[in-house]
Amino acid sequence: MKNFNIKKFQISDNVTYKSNSHPTKIKDFYEDKADYERLLKSLQAEMDELQSIMYAQSKYGVLAVFQAMDAAGKDGTMKAVFQGVHPLGLSFYSFKRPSETELNHDYMWRCFKELPERGKMQVFNRSYYEEVLVVKVHPEMLENYQKIPDELKGKDVWKKRYLDIKNFEDYLANNGIVVLKFFLNVSKEEQGNRLIERIEDITKNWKFEEGDIKERGLWDDYQNAYEKMINETSTEKNPWYVVPADDKKNMRLIVAAIIVEKLKELKMNYPEPNEARKQTLLGLIDTIKQQNQK
Repeated sequence: MKNFNIKKFQISDNVTYKSNSHPTKIKDFYEDKADYERLLKSLQAEMDELQSIMYAQSKYGVLAVFQAMDAAGKDGTMKAVFQGVHPLGLSFYSFKRPSETELNHDYMWRCFKELPERGKMQVFNRSYYEEVLVVKVHPEMLENYQKIPDELKGKDVWKKRYLDIKNFEDYLANNGIVVLKFFLNVSKEEQGNRLIERIEDITKNWKFEEGDIKERGLWDDYQNAYEKMINETSTEKNPWYVVPADDKKNMRLIVAAIIVEKLKELKMNYPEPNEARKQTLLGLIDTIKQQNQK
């Protein structure tokens, strides 16, 4: 993709994310709708080929995490970006409000269960990061629902969770699981327009919840929580990617291009048989030909 530079969107150890100065819209990478579709199709094809190699080699795995404010475009982005990737090597999981069973475990438990196998890509719609976002904005959840001992609910609970998450992602990376973290950065004005569209368009009513408006009233609290979370959990090994989300087409191209670029960095090849195996396979060709003649 012309003029694409992954570093423009990457937040790591030596970069500080500021929510009030990070753009929600940049110059488009596409010229028109036809150009957008051509670029996206090309990225999808590359991603499919790279994922096929990863599946065949079965050494690496990928965990793609998507976090965003309501109506930022997570669902549409995931649908568009991963369209065409072979379903045998791709899974999605959407995290809702924790169930009673999930609350009876540690806060990472439900995410551990959904981690990718080697050779596969797992996509999280929201994730363990909700524990330092919505729970931080609503501390009563920590007090009333999360069944941790009282002595562990002190003011350093968030610092400990940031550290837990960094250690967890380092653990995954040390085991060949690539963690790709995307924050889809939408402006308050654009979010408002999309929420209105959900109300006015009957086909999108199902996406709208009255609680979205209440949470929108806590916009600044959420922006502060995202800023702290990104800065505390971005590392050189597992950086965050902050993607401008006011233009959906641009956002999808950026996400797809980052995934393709990171997959290309992996040392992957289709497995090659040793010499003995090659001779065995060649010998089977004659067997197949003889079977065809019967």
